[in-house]
Amino acid sequence: MLHNRRYLKANQQALRGSLTPAEAELWKHLKGGNLMEKKFRRQHSVGNYILDFYCPSEQLAIELDGQVHNHAAAEQADQERDQYLRNLNIRVLRFENKEVFENLNAILREISNCFNR
Repeated sequence: MLHNRRYLKANQQALRGSLTPAEAELWKHLKGGNLMEKKFRRQHSVGNYILDFYCPSEQLAIELDGQVHNHAAAEQADQERDQYLRNLNIRVLRFENKEVFENLNAILREISNCFNR
């Protein structure tokens, strides 16, 4: 099973219960099909990775990055993660947390532009 591996379940639940302010704000616009009736999951695992948000019908992952991602080791880990997901035909969009508060409409537009029509 590639999605939602059992050994990650407790970690996923903990992450769902402690969303960052940026994740909570974006989730308001993604949950319940709010964005073009597409279903998103939050803290969904694929392989050994837990994605911030995932749209199964579009095979689209959305990652929100904070300051911790601005270091060489974190950037390398993000690149490896993104390549792993691309190998599974999952597209990855990355945004900085601050963008959610500064330019939410542009983020939602970019996400919806990835949807197959």
